[in-house]
Amino acid sequence: VQLVESGGGLVQPGGSLRRSCAASGFTFSTNVMSWHRQAPGKERELVAFIFSAGGMTTYADSVKGRFTISRDNAKATVYLQMNSLKPEDTAVYYCKVRVRGFDYWGQGTQVTVSS
Repeated sequence: VQLVESGGGLVQPGGSLRRSCAASGFTFSTNVMSWHRQAPGKERELVAFIFSAGGMTTYADSVKGRFTISRDNAKATVYLQMNSLKPEDTAVYYCKVRVRGFDYWGQGTQVTVSS
């Protein structure tokens, strides 16, 4: 199982970024995919997840209405579109999948929201 992330970086408050996570080594279309983040001095938290069938999504209250998780099963890629970014969104962002009872994580990428 491999998850390779891209996107992220530095953005001003109110700006947008899109994260991508390309997956391989498992049947992507049948697995729930999720995004998590970890800010300095804080525990890692769930940001959003998307089911395999039907694409039903769930979001943390802190990002609801601003972030959108989506997936392209043909490309085995999950996305996180982040709009109206706030300084408190600054964190390292990770994608994750659970396969046969084990959690696999992407390498993580820093997102910094600052003027």
